[in-house]
Amino acid sequence: MIKVNKHIQIVRSAHSWLTSMSQESSDAILSVLSKHYVKVGVSIVNDLADLETLVTIKPDIVVLGMKFVPMNNALGQNDPNKIWVSEYLDEHGISYTGSSQMAHELEKNKPLAKQTVLDAGLKTSPFYVVKQGQGSELNDMHLKFPVFIKPANRGGGLGIDSGSLAQNLKQLRQKVQSIATNLQSDSLIEEYLPGREFSVAILKNLQSLELFVMPIELIAPPDKYGICVLTGEVKSANSECAIVVNDEPVKSKVITLATNAFNALGARDYGRIDIRLDAKGIPHFLEANLIPSLISGYGSFPKACLINNGLEYESMILNIVELAFARDYNVSNLAPDIITETAYTLPAFEAALEPLT
Repeated sequence: MIKVNKHIQIVRSAHSWLTSMSQESSDAILSVLSKHYVKVGVSIVNDLADLETLVTIKPDIVVLGMKFVPMNNALGQNDPNKIWVSEYLDEHGISYTGSSQMAHELEKNKPLAKQTVLDAGLKTSPFYVVKQGQGSELNDMHLKFPVFIKPANRGGGLGIDSGSLAQNLKQLRQKVQSIATNLQSDSLIEEYLPGREFSVAILKNLQSLELFVMPIELIAPPDKYGICVLTGEVKSANSECAIVVNDEPVKSKVITLATNAFNALGARDYGRIDIRLDAKGIPHFLEANLIPSLISGYGSFPKACLINNGLEYESMILNIVELAFARDYNVSNLAPDIITETAYTLPAFEAALEPLT
């Protein structure tokens, strides 16, 4: 097989709190891309100096596995002067996979993402934000119990456990304090949605520019208290059950909400939207992940691609990378996105091979 004469650099951080891509994911992506491209490497980016080194080697495409680096490492996630990797690459004329800085910033700030979706006329559960060290603000909260509490700026289920579902003010205060102490994060409090939960993978097809919107239902195993919550532990262990959505009316509503939320957040190319039903069966936006886990057989995004469209891991990775090349080669990505449930056919990689050589 003739390899494409292009240089791809996979970018992640060595800091767990900074990276959206694990070592396992990085290794798997490296293995796939090395079969198809002449030069593929991995850059570990922990600070601005590492970013500067990345742009000096001038890769043709960056596979984005992180969102930002702090200017002040001591402030970490809470640094108000973050350097958004996507924005930095834009400034240096380097294309990258996935969404731009604006969408990443919205996704990272979960309350802001919910408000953006709400402003677009979409459904999301009523919510309230408590800043670190300001537990007294709970006296002004007007949400109905039970409520669900999670960190306002973390992903991957971090900070979510059995205590995230609170039935009363005492339990709520305990969880808010735990998040502030252990994660140095504000708390996002939402009225609990008791219905089924869905994870929706969205992937644009390079040839048609259609969005393939692929929902799966996630069922968490019960914990020792009999509570079924997609905790960080459940996600890490990959122990949730992912099943195809056969209920067509529900599926249609979930697909529509996911697509509209994806567009409202300004996302592009690929990403994941999480949705849960309320007591009446109405879908509500939970959150987005625009750099989802990309490990074969692990995480909702690859599972949804395989379950819905038979899209294997290698083709999935190549499609994501080709979309970044398409922008680099001025292939229009401004056409209206079309919701489709038709089967995913030939990977765009073969069609895109000729103009890239």
